[in-house]
Parts: sequence; structure tokens; C-alpha cells
Amino acid sequence: MSGKEPVGVIGIGQTKHVSARRDVSLAGLVREAALRALEDAELGWADIDAVVIGKAPDFFEGVMMPELYLADALGAAGKPMLRVHTAGSVGGSTALVAANLVAARVHRTVLTLAFEKQSESNAMWGLSLPVPFQQPLLAGAGGFFAPYVRAYLHRTSAPGHIGALVAYKDRRNALKNPYAHLHEEDITLEKVRSSPMLWDPIRYSETCPSSDGACAMVLTDRAGAARAPRPPAWVHGGAMRSEPTLFAGKDAVSPRAGSDCAADVYRQAGITEPRREIDAVEMYVPFSWYEPMWLENLGFAKEGEGWKMTESGATELDGDLPVNPSGGVLSTNPIGASGMIRFAEAALQVRGAAGAHQVPGARRALGHAYGGGSQFFAMWLVAAEPPVS
Repeated sequence: MSGKEPVGVIGIGQTKHVSARRDVSLAGLVREAALRALEDAELGWADIDAVVIGKAPDFFEGVMMPELYLADALGAAGKPMLRVHTAGSVGGSTALVAANLVAARVHRTVLTLAFEKQSESNAMWGLSLPVPFQQPLLAGAGGFFAPYVRAYLHRTSAPGHIGALVAYKDRRNALKNPYAHLHEEDITLEKVRSSPMLWDPIRYSETCPSSDGACAMVLTDRAGAARAPRPPAWVHGGAMRSEPTLFAGKDAVSPRAGSDCAADVYRQAGITEPRREIDAVEMYVPFSWYEPMWLENLGFAKEGEGWKMTESGATELDGDLPVNPSGGVLSTNPIGASGMIRFAEAALQVRGAAGAHQVPGARRALGHAYGGGSQFFAMWLVAAEPPVS
């Protein structure tokens, strides 16, 4: 046999993402998502050949190497189990490692899962560790990324209301997603625009929540997909890229690692016109201004014109390129799982299984994750049809 084995996503499971799951331990949380993915695939623990898990830094919950004690909960006793870590992009990277194990014919059916129990941590200050010989960043990720947003505004002359438009869109989309954390029934554009300023120009309602949650997927080969009870999502391309957090010449507004990662995925999937050929995007947007920034970085808009796509309504659920139909990271953010949720939601779209937030006729979807100081990127392109051999 030559070439890569086609990889299909045949099972997807999520927990209901909330501020605090005090009713379950870490093991209970991950098992809940895993069981739902197995149920979706109509498989049992014995059908899984290997398990690949990922989460954000261990100091978030203060449990070092939790994969060791989670092995039993995930049916991994006596089976290969891998742990992946690439900061906030880890959920995407974890899914790609699992997909590559199937593609390389190392294992036939793999359970992959990512999680975070942020209620047992203080992520805000966990992300504010002092760095020698540098000004303290203060106040978590928002304090780090706000200057890059200001740089984007300066570079593009984008009007100040674009961030509010993104947040308003994603929070409305979340109302259609039963697993989303934030269900703000009374959300209005004016409420977003009048919310407190946290890190200029990022307002309170333009930021992600802190969530407890887990996401799991079952990935399998062509033979396994043929036996699946429901149509799979087929992986047509996947890639990871990284670059240092800080270096001379780094473009923090549009990182080279992000654009290179997207270009590799498009090459693998035969995509030459992303805006026209991709039907939905699940994009990692923890602060609303990152939607227009990533639209440019991923090749959906020309440089300086991502905000125009947002303003035009193109990224709305009924637009020509729906972005974050699930509500995105702005509505759900268990950090270690957030990237995998993007990948899983893209797979749900092409399976036609996204429920009330389904994009009609979606055949190809992009899942996108980033982490660290815009230094780690992971993406995949999934489709309703299997890749051409």
C-alpha cells in the first residue's frame, strides 16, 4: 500500500461548557466527552486502538501530567496514549497527531480528546508570569494581545465598531448551540459597545469566557469509516507551524507561521481560492478583533480588508463565508479544548450534524487554532467527500 490512509471523523462528543463543573472531577469531565464521541460512532472502548489527549499548561489546574491518572477514565489502560501540548492551539495539534497516526497506518481507530477545568485554576494570573528584563504584561492574555489589535487598527484604519460586530455575531450564534458556554438571550449590539473597556480597544463583551469543558473525536481509516453509522467528515489537509514569540521582524498582526500553515493546508486540500471554495470556518477568536486579523492571515481577505468582510456581513451565519457558526471561542473557552472544538465544529458542519447552527449545504470547512504569543498554529480542512486517492 502506498500513500496516506484516508482519515474520517466518525464520532464527536462535547460536554456542556460552563464556568464551573463542580459535579465532576477531571476524569469525569473527560469521560463525559469521550463517551459521547463513542456513542456517536457507535463504538465501544475495545474498538479504540490508541488515545491522544491534550490540554493547556499543567499549572492551570495544578495537576502535573494528568494524562497518567486519566488513562483509566479514557479506556487507555494497556493501550498507547500520547499527550500533546502547544499552548492554546493544543486542541488542534492534538487532533492532528491523532489524524497522522491513522494516516500513517500506525493505528486504525484513535480516540482524541482535549480538555480544561479552568474553575480549578486562575488562568488570568497563570498567563501573567513575570519574565526577566521585560515590562510586566499584567492581566492575562488580553494585556498581551491588545497592542497587536491597536497595531492592526493603525495599519488598516479599521473603524472602532468592528470588534463589537464580531462579538454580537458570535454571541447570537452561540444561542443556537446547546453546548456553548455563554447564552446571552438579551444580547444587543449596544450592550457590547457599552460594556467596560478592559484593554484598549478590547471591551469586556469582546473577550472570551473562562470555561470548564472537554471535546472528543473518534478518527478512523477508510474501512472504519465505511462501517460508521453516519457520514464521516474526511480530513483533506492538516498542518502545524510555529515561530518564536518575539524576534526581530516578527509581524504580530499577521504571523508568518499562521499564513504558512494555512497555505500548506490549502495545498494539501487542492484549495486555490479559499473565500470561494470553503463553506464555513471555525476560527480561534478569543478577542473579537482577531476575526478580521485572521481573515487576512488565512487568505480570505486581502491585507487591510478583513474588517470590511466583517462589516459587510459576509461572516454572519447567512453570509457567504460564515465564521464561527458555533459561537466560537468568544462564547466557549476551556483553553486546552478550544482548538479541538474548532476542529470538531468544522467536522460537524460537513457531516450536516451541527443542528440549529448548521450552515446549509456546507461541504468543506476549515478548523483553526492558535496559541502562545501567536506562535503556535494548527489547522485542518475537512470535507463531506473522501480525498481523491
